[in-house]
Amino acid sequence: MAESIALTREDGAPVFLDTQGRHHPENGTLLGFWIYLLSDLMIFGCLFATFGVLGRSFAAGPSGADLFDLKLVAVNTAVLLVSSITYGFAMIAMQARNKRGVIAWLIVTGLLGATFLAIELYEFHHFIHIGAGPQRSAFLSSFFALVGTHGLHVFFGVIWLIVLCLQVRKHGLTRANTRRVACLSMFWHFLDVVWIGVFTFVYLMGSLR
Repeated sequence: MAESIALTREDGAPVFLDTQGRHHPENGTLLGFWIYLLSDLMIFGCLFATFGVLGRSFAAGPSGADLFDLKLVAVNTAVLLVSSITYGFAMIAMQARNKRGVIAWLIVTGLLGATFLAIELYEFHHFIHIGAGPQRSAFLSSFFALVGTHGLHVFFGVIWLIVLCLQVRKHGLTRANTRRVACLSMFWHFLDVVWIGVFTFVYLMGSLR
């Protein structure tokens, strides 16, 4: 990784130069990541809109009221929400420059994320086993697309957590690593917000149909 040299602009804002002379604004990465999250939000917006249009197209098949186990989904929702709390503890440990604390809380967050995925995969497997796969109806196609896309994001988030733990363990809480922890924090909390929408719009409202 290239080393950075800190300079100061005329207005006092810090600018970082790597050894090859390229500029790295202090908040450039975070701004770019916010732009990525906005693009991801548009993707989920399209998936929510698709489910809203197709959510009643059962094709004489099962509806959400027939399929959804709200107790199981509530447990899964609690697991993901708790993972946001544990990530918050990781951020607190990072502010305290507690390397071991950051790694420990990131591991706990990853385990909770993996638990969420395991429950979601169980639900998918159960639906497919009873003949309620994505090809059964437009309702189920839109359901699997929306929930599956969210699950895929959580999966990549867990992979990112693992990689980040290794980076922090090897290099410590460098400027680059603290920036990565902050970016993953935004990503993880974003997934929680999206899931609250899924839980409300897909599961709760779907169970009333």
